[in-house]
Amino acid sequence: MNIGFWIMVVAWAFVLIWVPIIIYTNRKLHPKALFVLFFAEMWERFSYYGMRALLTLYMVQELFRELSQSEADTKALGIYGSYTAMVYLFPVVGGILADKVLGFRKAILFGGALMMAGHFALALEGMFFGGNMQLFFISLAFIIIGNGFFKPNISSFLGSFYGLNDSRKDGAFTIFYMGVNIGALLSIVTCGYVGEQISWHYGFGLAGIGMMLGLVVFWAFGPKSFGMKGINPSSLEDFPEIDESTDIALLNATKEERAEVLALEAQSFVKIDNPKLKRNQLLTIIGTLIFIPISAQFLNLSNVVTWILIVLSVGILGVLLFMSSKQESKSGKERLWVVVVLFLFHSVFWALFEQAGGSITLFTARNIDRVVLGSEIPASIFQFFNAFFIMTLAPIFSWMWIKMRNSGKEPSTPMKFVLGLSLLALGFAFIVLGSHFFAVEGIVPVVFLVLMYLFHTMGELSLSPVGLSMITKLSPKKAIGFVMGAWFLSIALANKMAGLIGELTASEDLGENASQIETLEVYSNTYLIWGVAVVGGAALILFFMVPTLRKWMNGIH
Repeated sequence: MNIGFWIMVVAWAFVLIWVPIIIYTNRKLHPKALFVLFFAEMWERFSYYGMRALLTLYMVQELFRELSQSEADTKALGIYGSYTAMVYLFPVVGGILADKVLGFRKAILFGGALMMAGHFALALEGMFFGGNMQLFFISLAFIIIGNGFFKPNISSFLGSFYGLNDSRKDGAFTIFYMGVNIGALLSIVTCGYVGEQISWHYGFGLAGIGMMLGLVVFWAFGPKSFGMKGINPSSLEDFPEIDESTDIALLNATKEERAEVLALEAQSFVKIDNPKLKRNQLLTIIGTLIFIPISAQFLNLSNVVTWILIVLSVGILGVLLFMSSKQESKSGKERLWVVVVLFLFHSVFWALFEQAGGSITLFTARNIDRVVLGSEIPASIFQFFNAFFIMTLAPIFSWMWIKMRNSGKEPSTPMKFVLGLSLLALGFAFIVLGSHFFAVEGIVPVVFLVLMYLFHTMGELSLSPVGLSMITKLSPKKAIGFVMGAWFLSIALANKMAGLIGELTASEDLGENASQIETLEVYSNTYLIWGVAVVGGAALILFFMVPTLRKWMNGIH
């Protein structure tokens, strides 16, 4: 019995049943745009996580197989950290360019096309140019830059369909986030199985097909659902009577009122659709294509990327503080202060959570008992537990927040961050517990890895969807794209930190033929210090800051 194959089959069957249920039960509550963006993001995440599931293992087992285990791990985790950091770094620029030049819809389509090209180039590298590091780095650069245009703008675009204090907003982002993880679930079990069991380049090629499907969904179904939203940048600034609550107002509007609002949107579109804008958009696209091979070179310069991220993070935090000083109201200033504080704790969370695609994947391959029903499950497939738990738990969390809000007991966003950090620390505690007390000859029972993913997922659901929703609520209206990009910068910094923490598990003292007992000791000690102690300490500090942060939010829940 090939258990990996049947996990893939069951996952696809589960999704084909689950997704229609989610859409059917929410079809009257949310605008159609949510479901179009849900599917576009689902297939984009299929491409990203499908490739991510294979990347570290591919580098260690194929690209660097001539090196010692310690050298291969260090090099692979360094590149992985730089890659994932840059994936979340470029949304800062992508958000600005969408705000000022491209508009949400063009930015999303352009970014998706670049990502698709990167995935197919990775497949070609494996099929015809095996070991060509320049092609490997350029392929990753296409994905990095494409993600910079796609990722922040699809989230910001979704926020534009809901009002500032719309009670549906958190629920919409939770459903959207579930789409992210449906794509992740399908890609991990599909690309992971095909990549490890059949061929690496087939796995990467499937990721490219997933991105192509995401583009088709957005291009084909978007126009009917989006109206005039997102066609060009800053279209709402010239017509203040059209704001982000327009869609809610239209629900109860007469046919004449609806026609009047749509006519105003059309006028704003015509007003800014000029040759200068088109020229700037063309120059942006050309400049981006020129920059791709340049950015590829940084993937092999781990220390340089680290310092760039530190300088940029300090700079962006400075810009946010400067932006806060320019706000006319005290509430506007203080809301941006909340973004700055949670930026730091957000980075701590993701620095340890993102071990999943790096050191935890290698830990799974070497120190977890992966034999189930007489068949060994490929190490990359275990990442699917995160996506599976999100799919099953996201509706429960969405329902829970609404239920608690109606009874006046819903935790504030900062308290949800405390909860997220605490659950993350507990997840690592299960790995440490299993390693110290239940391991046999360096092999840990798989149940401890599953428990880790369960608690990490609950932490993610407590923190990440509400974080995205929070940015659309706390940001100045004219700079939502920039602040969303800055939020993704916190994940960029975290991912580079994740690579550096992961490198701590590649101890040179282990030697070429380290035993599983020796590798287990290094992994468990690293996770005890960083996963349990550091994350738990951060949760405690933030807990005592919650009352101040709630005051600064000035009524935004």
